[in-house]
Amino acid sequence: MSTTFEEKEMSFLDHLEELRWHLIRSIIAILCVGIVAFVMKDFVFDTVIFGPKKMSFPTYRFFCNIGQFIGIESEFCADSLPFTIQNRTMAGQFSAHIWTSIWAGFILGFPYLLFELWRFISPGLYENERKYSKGFIFVASLLFFMGVLFGYYIVSPLSINFLGTYTVSQEVSNEIDISSFISTVRASVIACGIMFELPILIYFLTKIGLVTPEILRKYRKIAIVLVLLLSAVITPPDIASQIIVAIPVVFLYQISIHISKIVLKKEKQNEPKRT
Repeated sequence: MSTTFEEKEMSFLDHLEELRWHLIRSIIAILCVGIVAFVMKDFVFDTVIFGPKKMSFPTYRFFCNIGQFIGIESEFCADSLPFTIQNRTMAGQFSAHIWTSIWAGFILGFPYLLFELWRFISPGLYENERKYSKGFIFVASLLFFMGVLFGYYIVSPLSINFLGTYTVSQEVSNEIDISSFISTVRASVIACGIMFELPILIYFLTKIGLVTPEILRKYRKIAIVLVLLLSAVITPPDIASQIIVAIPVVFLYQISIHISKIVLKKEKQNEPKRT
C-alpha cells in the first residue's frame, strides 16, 4: 500500500525524471538494434530496402500470376523496372546507411518502446485496468507489425511500380535519388504501422471518456474522409496507394467501434468495485 501511495504522490519533477529515464532506455534500445542493422548492411539494403525494386518481389509475382491466370498482359511480369537509383551527394550513401539503421532500430525495437511506455503509464491505472490491459504490448506490437508488413508488401511495391514507371515524356528518364527511394519505402512502412494502431488509440480514448461508440458511428463518414486525407499526406503521392491504405484503416475503424463498446461495458461492470 505504501508503494502505491508514494507513486500517487510523486511530484511533477519526479514524473519528468522518470520519463527521462524511460526515454533514455528507449533511445539506447533503438541504437543497439540500429547498430546490428548497420552491420548487416548487405541484407538491409540489397534484400529489404531494394527488394521492392526487383520484379522477383513476391507482390509483383503474385499480381503477375493473377494476370496470367485471367489471360491479360500485366506490367508486373516485366523483367525489370525502368528506372535506376543514384547518389548525387558526397555523403549521400553514408547518410542513408546511418538513418536507415536508426529507423530499423525503431521498427524492430517497437515492442520494447511500448514496454517502456507501459511502465510509465501503468502506475496511474486502477488495479482492474492493469489486469484488463496486460495484453497491451502484445496487441499493439502485433498491430504495428501487421501494418509494417502491409506497407512493405502492398503499399511500397505498388507505389514504387507506379511512380517508377510514370513518365510525362520519352525525353525524360527516371534516375531516382537514393534518399527519395528510401523515403518512399520508409513512409509506406512506418505510416501503415502507425495507422494500424487505431484500435489501441480508440481503446484509450474510450477509457478517458473522449470517445464513445455512438460518437464513432455518428461521425463515421467524416472519419472516412479524414482517413483518406491522412492517407494522402503520409503515403507516396499516388491515388492507388492512398486507396489501398484507406481500405484496412476503414476496416480497423469498424473494429474500433466494437472495442469502444466492450470498454464501456466493462467500465460499467467495474464501477461498483471502484467504490
